Amino acid sequence: MKEDFSQYCRDIPDFPKPGIIFRDITGLLKNGPAFKRAIDAIAEQYKKQKIDTVVCIEARGFLLGSALAYRLGAGLVPVRKKGKLPWKVYRKSYSLEYGTDQLEIHQDGIEPGKNILIVDDVIATGGTIAAVAYLVKEMKGNITGAAFLIELVDLKGREKIKDIPIFALIKY
Repeated sequence: MKEDFSQYCRDIPDFPKPGIIFRDITGLLKNGPAFKRAIDAIAEQYKKQKIDTVVCIEARGFLLGSALAYRLGAGLVPVRKKGKLPWKVYRKSYSLEYGTDQLEIHQDGIEPGKNILIVDDVIATGGTIAAVAYLVKEMKGNITGAAFLIELVDLKGREKIKDIPIFALIKY
């Protein structure tokens, strides 16, 4: 039987803005055995693929992406908000469920033709993942999939990246 990892998460209403329900994953992160099982369950989806690089998205995506990269024996490339990376970057603007922002990746972060797994904690409206996918494709990376701890199904984020296989451990 598939484990229900949502039992380790909590809902925080009206955060970061009124009308938003924030899905807090800190309960899962602090529970070592449950966190390990969650990472193992996500890694299981990709073990037969040759993932060269895990591209993870600031900030909670770093927590999941690091553990997945280790588990898959892959490299790790962070995608950060504007102004946080110290070298030459590519930048992409994007929309999220409560505003807009910009994401950046180091210009040497992706080697052309390498197999890339994009990782973040949540897929909501799909703006963030679409921006990251755009950057990876521009850098000639081969996106093999996108993995999330949580998918907010009603927000239809996967519609923005129809060409990328998505796996989400928890669906709300």
